[in-house]
Amino acid sequence: MADSSLELGDIGFAGDDAVVPFAVEALDARGRAVQLGAMVDQILARHDYPAPVSQLLAEMIVLTVLLGTSLKFDGKFIAQTQTDGPVDLLVVDYSAPSSVRAYARFDAERLAEAVAEHRADPPSLLGVGILALTIDQGAHTQRYQGIVELNGVSLEAVAENYFRQSEQIPTTVRLAVAKIARRAETGGFKESWRAGGLIAQFLPNAPERMRMPDLPGGDAPEGAEEHVFEEDDAWTEVQALVGTIEASELADPEVGVERLLFRLFHERGVRVFPPTPVRDNCSCTREKIKGVLENFSQEDIAESVEDGKINVTCEFCGEAYSFSPDEFTHDHADTQDETPKN
Repeated sequence: MADSSLELGDIGFAGDDAVVPFAVEALDARGRAVQLGAMVDQILARHDYPAPVSQLLAEMIVLTVLLGTSLKFDGKFIAQTQTDGPVDLLVVDYSAPSSVRAYARFDAERLAEAVAEHRADPPSLLGVGILALTIDQGAHTQRYQGIVELNGVSLEAVAENYFRQSEQIPTTVRLAVAKIARRAETGGFKESWRAGGLIAQFLPNAPERMRMPDLPGGDAPEGAEEHVFEEDDAWTEVQALVGTIEASELADPEVGVERLLFRLFHERGVRVFPPTPVRDNCSCTREKIKGVLENFSQEDIAESVEDGKINVTCEFCGEAYSFSPDEFTHDHADTQDETPKN
């Protein structure tokens, strides 16, 4: 039985690394919110990225778990950027019900130049390219992939554009990342990464209330007046309330997800639902890596050998695997022996 003396934000609520679904029924809004602590810190510490890269990847992790935990089936949700910026690749893989893994690829020289020129904000680091959102329900099913353009805007804006274009659902997103210092038990201070985020969507019973302004077509006559579209008052209120969130609130462990939701929507009434835990957990195994290598040709296998071994390191978790070339040469030789001879 829950302790009735607990207050919003106290121990006993979702805490870190758990996505909390919520509903503001008076405004026809639903969403999810999260604060990430140890999970995101472990991923970033493992890779030891420069701070701007860590911040960008942490934002991507928050966005992915907010979207991925909405899946109603066991499967994967994968978010991946491919761009021309100093950070040209971000990949975050969420496997239901709770596993998350992530990594980033960047050009160290271009990154250093961007930092020196004070262009280390996320849109500048990403540059121009795409964000691909993939849903994989497993074997014997077809993958679904949505693609949205990245062009000098934040991941928040990109996610909102995706839902507007692909799902036609009014959506607002907030993401925040922080590095905090806490007193260590052994003395001094220890720094760690934290992140938080919130997604809210307008889902009224009447679909016509979800209408949004048309995206600019680019073919209007010069000087023509732009049509002013009036959004639903309930959705306008949701956006205004979410817009008051300070970045520090999203990542502050003293605030907590439930307390933040109460601050935002208490006048309208907000319900929270059981949280979905998320954890740092890579799905790589020796068997999976071997399965990939077994599809290599004998020439590729030979080129992969160094000092008599084939060494593979997982880009997500850094786990190293070592194989003997004989493990694959034998299999291919058997296949060749079974080939009918003329």
